Amino acid sequence: MELLTKELIQELLAADQAPCLSLYMPTHRSHPENLQDPIRFKNLLKQMEESLLQKYSAGEVKKHMEPLEALASGDSLWNHTSNGLAVFSAAGLFKIVGLPVSVDELAMVADSFHTKPLRQYMQSTDRYHVLGLSLHDIRLYEGNRHSLVEIKLMPDIPKTITEALGDDLTDKHSTVASYGGAGAEGVSMHHGHGGKKEETEKDAERFFHVVANNIYERYSKPTGLPLILAALPEHHSLFHKVNKNPLLLSKGVSINSSSVSPDKLAKMAWETIKPEYNLKLDSLVARFEQANANGKGSDDYKEVAIAAVEGRVETLIVEADRIIAARVTNLVTGNTQKKDLTNPRVDDLLDDMGELVTKMGGIVMVLPKDKMPSETGLAAIFRY
Repeated sequence: MELLTKELIQELLAADQAPCLSLYMPTHRSHPENLQDPIRFKNLLKQMEESLLQKYSAGEVKKHMEPLEALASGDSLWNHTSNGLAVFSAAGLFKIVGLPVSVDELAMVADSFHTKPLRQYMQSTDRYHVLGLSLHDIRLYEGNRHSLVEIKLMPDIPKTITEALGDDLTDKHSTVASYGGAGAEGVSMHHGHGGKKEETEKDAERFFHVVANNIYERYSKPTGLPLILAALPEHHSLFHKVNKNPLLLSKGVSINSSSVSPDKLAKMAWETIKPEYNLKLDSLVARFEQANANGKGSDDYKEVAIAAVEGRVETLIVEADRIIAARVTNLVTGNTQKKDLTNPRVDDLLDDMGELVTKMGGIVMVLPKDKMPSETGLAAIFRY
C-alpha cells in the first residue's frame, strides 16, 4: 500500500488519462469483521462497471476493470487493512492507499481522480504521530483530536533492538532482568557476564538512532506531521540526543505506550499537542487578519476564486464540512456560478478551489467552524 502523502495527491491530480477510476470504502482491521470487506469491494466494482459501460465497449471496460478485479480476488490486501481504503486506477497508474480513518463508500468514474476525501484528511490541522518506544518494541500511531490508530510499519524497519543491531548487539547472550514495575525497563541487571550498564546504554543509543532516522525519513518527512514520543522517562533524553527530526516535539508522554489502552494514550497525546495546535491556529488566523488588512487577503469567494486560477493564493483556509453551492466555470478568468448541490457527492466550490490552490503549489488548511477567521467558509492569504 502507498503512504498517504502530499506528493501522492499531486500525482493523482496530475493524471490526465481518462477514464480515472476512484474507489473509497471503510475497512476493518480484524477478523471476522474484515470478511465483509471483499464483498463490499466487489459491489463497488459493479457500480464502476455499469458507469464505464455507458461510454465504453465491453472489451474496453474489461481492460479498465482488470487491475481492480485482480485486487478483489487476492487475500493479502484484506488481511492487512486499516480503517479505510482508497484505490485509483487509470492507464499507467494504479495506487492502493490505506487510510487511518473510515471513509464513505464511493465508486467514481470520471476524467480525473476524485481526491477530495484524501485532501480533506491531509489538510486537517489536528493530525499528529505518536512514537511508542521501548527497547523491545516500537509502534507508530497517527491521531487527531478524536482518535488514535496504529500504523503498520514498513516490513524492513527494525521493531526491536535485536532486529536493529543483530550481530552488533553487545553480549546478546546475556540475560537482562528489568525492575521497577509492570512494563518498566529503566533499571536493568545483567547476569552471567558482569555489569554492562555502559555497553547497554550504547546499544540503546544506537537502536534509538536507527529508529529516529527511519521514522523521520519514512513517515515524518513525507507527511510533515508533528511527532510525540511516548516512552519511559529515562528513554526521552537519550532519544532526543540522537534525534535529527525537527518535527519531534520537545514535550512527550512519559509512559510505556504498550502498558496503556489506545484510548488512554490518545487522551494523553492530545493533551500534549493541544497547546501546539492552538498556537498554530492562532498564528494562522493572525496571518490572515494582517494580510486582509494589507489588501493581500480576502474571505469573498468570488475574489478568492479569481486569485486561485491566477496562482496568487499562498494559503487557503476552508471550513470543515462547509459546502458553497457554486463552481468555477472558467479556469482562465476565475468566474463562478451558483449550482444545485442536491447530490452530496458533487464537488463544491471549496473543493474546486482547494484543488486549484494545491495544483498551483499553495497550502490548503481545513479548520473547524469555531476556529475559522471568517463567517464565509473560507479565507485566503495572497502571494501578492
